[in-house]
Amino acid sequence: MSGAACLTSIFTNTIFSSLCTPTSRTITIPIALLRTLATTHSFNTKDKNVGRCCFGSSKRTFTCQAALKADVGTTIITSSFDGYQNGRLLPCPLENGLPRVEHLIVLEGGPVLEFISRALNLPPIFVADLIQFGAVYYALVCPKPPPTATPEQIKLFKEVTSPSVLKKRLSVKGKTVREAQKTFRITHIHEFVEAGTYIRVHVHPKRFPRCYEIDWKSRIIAVEESFVVLDKPAGTSVGGTTDNIEETCATFATRALGLATPLKTTHQIDNCTEGCVVLARTKEYCSVFHGKMREKKVKKLYRALAAAPVPRGIMSHYMRPVNVAPRLVSEEFHRGWHLCQLEVLDCTEVPWPSAIIQENYCVDDCGWPSKDVAYECQINLLTGRTHQIRAQFAACGAPIVGDSMYMPAVMAERSNPGVNPFGEHGKLHATEEEKAIAEKEWMAQHGKEPSVAIGLQAYQISWDEEEYIYEAGSPWWR
Repeated sequence: MSGAACLTSIFTNTIFSSLCTPTSRTITIPIALLRTLATTHSFNTKDKNVGRCCFGSSKRTFTCQAALKADVGTTIITSSFDGYQNGRLLPCPLENGLPRVEHLIVLEGGPVLEFISRALNLPPIFVADLIQFGAVYYALVCPKPPPTATPEQIKLFKEVTSPSVLKKRLSVKGKTVREAQKTFRITHIHEFVEAGTYIRVHVHPKRFPRCYEIDWKSRIIAVEESFVVLDKPAGTSVGGTTDNIEETCATFATRALGLATPLKTTHQIDNCTEGCVVLARTKEYCSVFHGKMREKKVKKLYRALAAAPVPRGIMSHYMRPVNVAPRLVSEEFHRGWHLCQLEVLDCTEVPWPSAIIQENYCVDDCGWPSKDVAYECQINLLTGRTHQIRAQFAACGAPIVGDSMYMPAVMAERSNPGVNPFGEHGKLHATEEEKAIAEKEWMAQHGKEPSVAIGLQAYQISWDEEEYIYEAGSPWWR
């Protein structure tokens, strides 16, 4: 049975409406509608069959579609979905909606924009925006389907990835299957995708509305020949996310300075953290700065607004080597866990941020019992782990103000000592299975990632023994 025939046979037993909202409407898209992106998109479409195979989406579905036809011109049929009623990614919605990721297989080669538009019934100009945002990926060979796949779906995967099929594709020649399954961003709307290509589309990319509220020129600390130092605002991403490389500090700082060459990311701080970041103006300096980071020639000082006091001195923990939030830490040594160290230079009692300030920066107090005073701490970061300050302060019972991920867990441990398996009241577990269950339950005590700001600022960065030293402005809570 051919791949196309197999797709059709499976599609006859599939409900396509489970992937799209049922509300459809006919809209006319003016060419100049909301032309706020940096580039202009153009497209041509032809009426022909397109195939689609979804190997899992936000609804965990595994469906297939073939022979979907659509007439695309100035008037198109599109599904209405939250935040994008105008058929464009801009203006930016104030809140992120539910994620939607579609996994497709190309049955007939052609321009990628045309294929995605027909396969997902999306406006071509919207698909062009997704490509501009870096939300579309491809791989030469489809990845293995999830464990929940049915025998029919496994059969389909084997058909489109069988050696007899792959050996006919010149693009795969000389590559292992694993190499051919590696994903890359689609960077241009006119890119040609051949039959058999796997496409991943992040239909609802994570958005950063605060990017459009910032006076970016006022956030520039220094402009040098090889780099720019930015006072990053809270609620923004330094270099972007998997599905959004458009709404970033690097992009908006580049435009604010009128630079012809895009600025490049040299290091990261959390989206909810503000303060000093260094952006390289050249690839060469990007490599140079990375080298300084590896050689520990870069020093970072932070201000943290904690909900409880912490003692001055070195704070040491070990972080579980799992690249997922929340990050779990323990004072006890665990083999394979990463050492985390910071030095608390000072801890001063200050007023808790006012209700107006909390509202302006979307700060969540999570129902913390005492909100009269907070504690501003100066920190020398000795190791640079993701969420390190946040996780270490929470482990000491002093979560960062506004940290909706770690503060609920601290409160849970306070009310039920021992729920944290890595805390001082943690219980010993007889088996690895019991330990895994305890870890899972502890992770469930944490909340979601903050939407805008927490009480954390990278207020100073220096390197080359302070030959270069830069400071951010006053933190948002002052």
